[in-house]
Amino acid sequence: MKAIIVDELTNRMSVGEWEDPKVGTNELLIDIKATAINRADVLQKYGKYPVPPGVTPIMGLEMSGIVEEVGSSVRGWNKGDRVCALLPGGGYAEKVTIPADMAIKIPDDFSFEEAAAIPEVFLTAYLNLFELGQLEKNQTVLIHAGASGVGTAAIQLAREAGATIIVTAGSEEKLSLCKELGAHYTINYKKDNFAEKVSEITEGKGVDLILDFIGASYFEKNIESLKIEGRLILIGTLGGSRLEIDLMSLMIKRIKVFGSTLRSQTPAQKESLTKKFVEFAMPLLTTKRISPIIDCVFQLHEVNEAHEKMERNENKGKIILKIN
Repeated sequence: MKAIIVDELTNRMSVGEWEDPKVGTNELLIDIKATAINRADVLQKYGKYPVPPGVTPIMGLEMSGIVEEVGSSVRGWNKGDRVCALLPGGGYAEKVTIPADMAIKIPDDFSFEEAAAIPEVFLTAYLNLFELGQLEKNQTVLIHAGASGVGTAAIQLAREAGATIIVTAGSEEKLSLCKELGAHYTINYKKDNFAEKVSEITEGKGVDLILDFIGASYFEKNIESLKIEGRLILIGTLGGSRLEIDLMSLMIKRIKVFGSTLRSQTPAQKESLTKKFVEFAMPLLTTKRISPIIDCVFQLHEVNEAHEKMERNENKGKIILKIN
């Protein structure tokens, strides 16, 4: 099969040949139609995001496609079914195997490009908003990088949960998109101190939950922005991963801080998360009350250009890579 291969000396990517995966008894073999670019892929390309043991070195943490082969113990799926799924790796290729319990049926009105934009961002958002963040109706959430893939998914899920939503982004165009998706308040982090703006918006009370992709450079202002017993979910470290902190600030407010990645979850945890997400979100996806936001679509041979766009932080929503 064709797959994207990384030159470790130059970090450039090209289309090469890779051995076809073999389907296990509880697995589905998928003919991949589309995948999506994630920041974890960029980190992996530069050797900064190690591949878990036993996982293919091929990048790609999600995909959409058609079931080509069904494992002998699998029930409920058939050859020809349209599915999307979260992956530990392997999305930048023509074929991949997945545990059958990880498969998500693609709603009829969704294209493969739209479906490829669902798994990573919506499962990440669902995990961090509800499983870890315990977000409830009438609570307030601050979502950093609101126009990112996960940000746009989180805004929509939080909106459906009845939360008050504050977002940060770096341009008026991105903030406008966040408003359209359901954000109640927007903050341009390039122009304003977000902690001061949050204090104004909440009348000094702070927010219940923060989803943060930035890390060290935002940490102190995040703690300022949380109310008593608030929750901070760290999803990324775009602003660094090391800092010195005054622990008293966490203790006085009784802050809970969670570190979170999807890739390190066990297969059983991912299967459980997928099931809960499908129960919650499939009616919303089917009626398109929630939808993935797609910035652009690249062809497989344009993978370097796709990564460069993400590295320049130009995208609003997902960057899709069409496989075939």
